[in-house]
Amino acid sequence: MINKNIDRRSLLKGAAALGVTASISQGGIDFAYAEGTIDTSKPVEKRYSICDMCNQVPRCGMVAYVQDEKIVRVESREDHPVDPLCAKGMATIQEMYDPHRLMYPMVRTNPKGEPSEWKQISWDEAYDTIVEKFNETKEKYGPDSVLFYCGDPKEPRPALQRLATLFGSSSYGLESSLCATASQMANQLVNGKRQGWFGVDPSKDTKSVIIWSLNAAWSQPNRHKKLMEAKERGVKFLVVDPRVTPTATGLADVFLQPRPGSDAALALGFMNLLIEKNYVDMDFVNKWTLGFEELKALAAEFTPEKVEELTWVPAEKLIEAVELIGPNMPCTLVSSSAGLTHCTNVGNAQRAVMMLPALLGQIDVAGGYKFPYPAYAFDPYGATPQFKAKALYKEKDLASHRVDKEDFPVWALLTDHIQTAKLPEYINDGKIKAAMLMAFNSMIWPSTHVYQEAIQKLDFSFAVDYYYRPWSHDYVDMILPAAMCMERQAPMTVYGNKIFYREVCMPPAGEAREDWQICLELGSRLGFEEECFGGDVTKALEYCLETSGYGITLDELKAHPEGMELPTEKNIDKKYELGKLRLDGQPGFETPSGKIEFASEILKENGYEPLPKHVEPVHSPYNEIEEDRKYPLVLCTGGRLPYYTHSKLREIPWLNQFMPEPVVRMHKDAAEARGIKEGDKVKVFNQFGEVEMVAEITNIVTPGMVDIFHGWHQANINELVSRDFDPVTGYPGFRSSLCEIELL
Repeated sequence: MINKNIDRRSLLKGAAALGVTASISQGGIDFAYAEGTIDTSKPVEKRYSICDMCNQVPRCGMVAYVQDEKIVRVESREDHPVDPLCAKGMATIQEMYDPHRLMYPMVRTNPKGEPSEWKQISWDEAYDTIVEKFNETKEKYGPDSVLFYCGDPKEPRPALQRLATLFGSSSYGLESSLCATASQMANQLVNGKRQGWFGVDPSKDTKSVIIWSLNAAWSQPNRHKKLMEAKERGVKFLVVDPRVTPTATGLADVFLQPRPGSDAALALGFMNLLIEKNYVDMDFVNKWTLGFEELKALAAEFTPEKVEELTWVPAEKLIEAVELIGPNMPCTLVSSSAGLTHCTNVGNAQRAVMMLPALLGQIDVAGGYKFPYPAYAFDPYGATPQFKAKALYKEKDLASHRVDKEDFPVWALLTDHIQTAKLPEYINDGKIKAAMLMAFNSMIWPSTHVYQEAIQKLDFSFAVDYYYRPWSHDYVDMILPAAMCMERQAPMTVYGNKIFYREVCMPPAGEAREDWQICLELGSRLGFEEECFGGDVTKALEYCLETSGYGITLDELKAHPEGMELPTEKNIDKKYELGKLRLDGQPGFETPSGKIEFASEILKENGYEPLPKHVEPVHSPYNEIEEDRKYPLVLCTGGRLPYYTHSKLREIPWLNQFMPEPVVRMHKDAAEARGIKEGDKVKVFNQFGEVEMVAEITNIVTPGMVDIFHGWHQANINELVSRDFDPVTGYPGFRSSLCEIELL
């Protein structure tokens, strides 16, 4: 049985067992890392990799110094599209040599649901068992009854999707069903599926920027640098966020602090004033948009006074924001993957925000919301559609088999992965019987215990991970060790029009294998040896390059550690006028109407409200629900930290020292009313659950809300979030629930 409760001196012994010099310091465990610790009598080789500590974004360049096949130092990579490394990147070396990490395949020896007891097995035994169980399940219940799921890191996605498609399963799931996909969907519904969705950074021509629900200072520091440079050039910034973040204090000329879950009302109020004050570009709206008159009538209901009542944003601040943006064109919108998506009205709220550039006439113009050309042949994970077997997916008509198509039909129409919100229902109804769970974390789901209990009921499941994590792995039958970032070569990395090879910096620890290798080896054993390249990752990467059509070989890419450029067209303005944004080559946008849609045709056809209406969260201070009135504080969870990524990295002493305990941030007025002081132990609770945390008194939140970082297994705040989902996207109310706090 694996024991995670190991002290620091044991950690030193474990590091020594791995052949790494280590010492105790005030900040944690220091490996052979600092300048001067390298043995100068032996050769040191530089190898080039990327950092994956930030959830696949931004993939900063990293140099590893290797001596005797051990990494003795890491540092930022010069002349790389993304740098420098942050604290998380620097801590990579400590994660690599953490003796707690999984080293060998393990099979359960006691019942699921209990604290796990494991027995080491060989890879052959593991693969033989998986193949037997998956084929048996496929024969009895069909291929869709096997779930292929990828969490974080996201790098296994292409290989796992290929495996799922070859197996014949439409049940390919991602953590993005709680992360970025709602933003992508919103942009597809408004602007057309071929446009970007993270928002567009300011250029030299930009005069103003709307940052809505992004704290780039903590979540995307490389991007924040560009925003600060724009600020220095005199660009005006409107920042919208429920918290007073470093992004707000560093950039905002006007800062709006709405109640979490009220973004649609705020956006509609902003639209109302833009229309009223004649800041709308009516030439663009009349020619290139659909549903403006209906949107205008809806927005007229949201006067500054009503917006103040619903959102807690003072009416005069909203007016000030419109007067900041309206006259300062060109303007762009900067947003995030999941900032405002975690509410039960995200299908409307996210669309409302994304409509602002179109109203201002700032679509695809210099300094505005400039669309890129259609994506390169590679996806963000360095793979091509051919590698992911997209054609085979269509040929087998797997979309018609999806388990989520009745619950979330728009999601099923617009995405290539199932919405896992109702995974417990799919398991309990017998639609999902077995699962491959790569880098999965049960704590990402609301009311986590419901998902744990469902996964426990599967006939067979196995996980692939860096660590044994009881809150996830106590419910599976087997766990396989994954190679870490600098121990693997797949995937290649693409930044704009430049592609980089990723060197293997050291052999995997123990018997760990890189995740692409696991997928391809398993696929080969399941009967797809040729399609899975006999388990050879190098051949898989060569196939990606071959099918990209760029004429680049893997040997050439390896010979250019500085990266190789991909051919590209000049990104001209107003591509929609020239048919550059539609698959059929016609002018306009890739929407059913060919226009930017304020009233969505897809939503209308599927029985949903086409306009971006404000709908109160399921649990809201304004709902007439007696139970909700017992919990007066709005619960906002899921914000990023500079030194953790979701629940990752809390095992690392270098990083854990910065926030070793679960923290709830609350306003001083709310704290004083409850007799709570800084550092007090408190109980955070509602009708769904309770957790114990440490109080931090702050002015970054309003008196009516609390801010809690998620991912603490000893205080899983998602247990306080109900399984109520946005009907369009299936997203829960992580940032728009309710709670109360008491002193312990």
